[in-house]
Amino acid sequence: MSLRRRVTVSAIAVLGIVLVGLVLVVDALFMSQSVQDVETTLLDKSRNAQTLVKQRVRGAELVNRLEGRGVQARLVMPDGTEFGHLPTDEVTNKVTRDLPDGSTITLYVESSVITVAQARLRRLLLLVGFAALAVTAVAMVGVVQRALAPLDAMTTLARSIARGDRGHRLNPARTDNELGRTAAAFDDMLDSLEGSEERTKRFVADAAHELRTPIAGVQAVSEALMQTGSAEERERLNLLLVRESRRAGRLVDDLLALARIDAGLELHRERVDLLALAEAEVARSRLLAPDFDIAAEGESAYVSGDPQRLAQVLANLADNARQATGPSGRVRLRVSTVGSYAWLVVSDNGPGVAPDERDRIFDRLVRLDEARDRRSGGSGLGLSIARGVVRAHGGELSCIEPISPRATGPSGRTAGEPDGPGAVGPGGPGAVGPGGPGAVDTSGPGAAFQVRIPLAE
Repeated sequence: MSLRRRVTVSAIAVLGIVLVGLVLVVDALFMSQSVQDVETTLLDKSRNAQTLVKQRVRGAELVNRLEGRGVQARLVMPDGTEFGHLPTDEVTNKVTRDLPDGSTITLYVESSVITVAQARLRRLLLLVGFAALAVTAVAMVGVVQRALAPLDAMTTLARSIARGDRGHRLNPARTDNELGRTAAAFDDMLDSLEGSEERTKRFVADAAHELRTPIAGVQAVSEALMQTGSAEERERLNLLLVRESRRAGRLVDDLLALARIDAGLELHRERVDLLALAEAEVARSRLLAPDFDIAAEGESAYVSGDPQRLAQVLANLADNARQATGPSGRVRLRVSTVGSYAWLVVSDNGPGVAPDERDRIFDRLVRLDEARDRRSGGSGLGLSIARGVVRAHGGELSCIEPISPRATGPSGRTAGEPDGPGAVGPGGPGAVGPGGPGAVDTSGPGAAFQVRIPLAE
């Protein structure tokens, strides 16, 4: 059954039930009121009979003047003479009075009088009720069709979008009712879906473009290998082939990592110390670049997470910082706890990130320095993967205001530590910038990435 029919039938059924209840209530009230009215009428006529007797109205004339409006009378004179009629049906109400002349008057109303009136009322109520149901049924068809018109608009719009006609919206005039809020939510969903579709198309195109470069390099080097005869040239081409294949392999691995994140990353959780992971990342970076200035500092902060995935986050952030600063740069990994969260800030003294780029930098295949990232073999996916892993742990990764890698105030608090109760952020009271006590000179504005993950229970 369609929604219109269900609403119409439901409304008519409710109205029918209400009408039946109304008929029953009115019938009961009519019966009760009728009995009270008859009782009042009989009492009035009995008082009227006493008045008439005092006026010397006797016998049949008295009976005739008292009868009417369904009331019948029976008069018994002192000598036993009777006037009036005996009841032929069940009596609803009866009043007997002794009159001043010694006679006795009995006034009564037969139940058939009330029953007939009640039957007429019932027929009238049923007739009016059925007429109301018929009119309501006809009216409900148009009313429901008009009320549910936005649903038809949603259906038409959904079908047009399914056929490829993008960009149209419902744009409800009012959003303070159920259908208006539904239409607004429908438009928001379309915006999200179409935005996601556009991002997916752009990502696929960018990924294909990124893969095309190393694959073309592999193809070119392979063709050159087939044509060269020099051993020295063959060795050089072999090195190029390995480099291009590794570059393509890293990009494929990153794409697979993003696909796993989108599908729901499977985490093998255990109690992990972020400070220990940061120190392990510092050791790894020093093996890759022994002269690079990188250090971990702060306090132990235990979280419930996958140590391999979290190590991947630290590696991506540290590699990003090392590539941004160059061999003479400085990178600090600061671990702290504030409230129920563990905080990790990776800061460097590189060229920094513009404020309007600090969120876009986490988009997939985005490079703020295209030439540098291509030389270093970066795919533009490292920060996207890092944010996805952190969010899978119930945390957040963000690019924050640039800070000095090691700037402390008189209280000993390190710049980059998240603000807590009584804490002073960078540039606030007690913070000391470059050139102050404990500060390290920087060669650029620097960049900082902040990781926040709930502490382990």
